[in-house]
Amino acid sequence: MKILNKLLEFELISIGDYSIRVYTLAYIILIILITITILWLTKKTLFRKHKTKSHNEGNVYALFQIIKYVVWVIAIGLIFETIGIKITILIAGSAALLVGIGLGLQQTFNDVISGIILLSERSIRINDILEIDGDIIRIQDIGLRTSKGLNRDEISIIIPNSLITTNKVINWSHQTKKTRFKIDVGVAYGSNVDLVIKILEDSAFEHPDILDKEFIEARFLDFGNSSLDFQVLFFSENVFRIGKVKSDIRKIINRKFIENNITIPFPQMDLHLKSNSTNIAKIDTKTT
Repeated sequence: MKILNKLLEFELISIGDYSIRVYTLAYIILIILITITILWLTKKTLFRKHKTKSHNEGNVYALFQIIKYVVWVIAIGLIFETIGIKITILIAGSAALLVGIGLGLQQTFNDVISGIILLSERSIRINDILEIDGDIIRIQDIGLRTSKGLNRDEISIIIPNSLITTNKVINWSHQTKKTRFKIDVGVAYGSNVDLVIKILEDSAFEHPDILDKEFIEARFLDFGNSSLDFQVLFFSENVFRIGKVKSDIRKIINRKFIENNITIPFPQMDLHLKSNSTNIAKIDTKTT
């Protein structure tokens, strides 16, 4: 027993009035292990199958992230107390330094606060489809300072959280998993309008990724400069790959137009030249 006590009292590091002994190091390791265990049990509890079925996965993830940051802050505070460093004294003594750091890292702190807002509000969740600066991104991870997403070209995008909270961001999957999309097309003047509308609706109806097919609607929009302008509207859950869905529907439309002799015109412009006969006569007189 005496040997164990001597081993625990053995001094590893000594800096001024502070010293780290073996038992201090053991306490620190114990705090870290307990923290990791608590987080592991919390994650298991939150992400159990019967829990994730009744709760949105993004909400569960956001709750776990908040719990994780709070638990680690408490653990770090306990570690400082174990070493003998008083948190209140440390904060008070480094107030001026913290002000300087705060000014230099203002944008970083802004991102961190934005991350806390995102995790607490849960307006943005994991697997949400966002449109940011014209790019479509599927959110994969929401961190304290940055969030990570994947765009349609399978490229990872690192997004500062402040960019999401302070700018206009379109969340395609916030309210519902399905979204309404549209395809515009023009046909030549003289085409059968009713037939064009039927072809557009049938083309969207054929695609397997289209939902609520009874809500497929084609509209005659306007008399364009070179064409009669139409639009077909439809619902789909395939928001992230909607470009492929639209391409497939356009191919079906083009095939049906060819089969029914309906022409998609190219832009045309008629140029009319008006001559001034008086000026021409004057030029001819001077020449002779």
